[in-house]
Amino acid sequence: MSTSDHRKQAAGLTVRCAVLTISDTRTEADDTSGRIIREALHAANHIVTAASIVKDEPAQIEAALRAWIDRTDIDAICCTGGTGISRRDSTIEVAQRLIDQPLDGFGELFRMLSWDQVGSAAMLSRAAAGMAKDIVIFVMPGSSKAVQLAMERLIVPELSHLVHERKK
Repeated sequence: MSTSDHRKQAAGLTVRCAVLTISDTRTEADDTSGRIIREALHAANHIVTAASIVKDEPAQIEAALRAWIDRTDIDAICCTGGTGISRRDSTIEVAQRLIDQPLDGFGELFRMLSWDQVGSAAMLSRAAAGMAKDIVIFVMPGSSKAVQLAMERLIVPELSHLVHERKK
């Protein structure tokens, strides 16, 4: 079956999502990247069943992700923040411990698309994705522009298809 046929099968599938913002400074009032994720999901007729902001502390990130991975009302988790190269950035390492099937193409494509926005700084991005049990996890940088790019060009166009394939 072609990719087009797969997409047609998955069309209209509403995906139940959780949104996790990882930041030492963001609050509900100024979590622009989390808001962009939620708005993009709603615009694509997906449902946000959970959302949270945690500090860039590995134990907090892992606790939030593990709790959501075990829920039956979540199909996908979109994370933003904690993906840089500072000593405090730990989201990627935590997510990789939980992911049992990486989707390497997400990070590769994200960096390729980021090149147009930020040039060689795209190599600093550690965006990643993968499957943890039957949940797809996307880890995006904290930048609003990066989140907009990932949601519009990569996640929203494939989310229903990804979840449909995993549920077969």
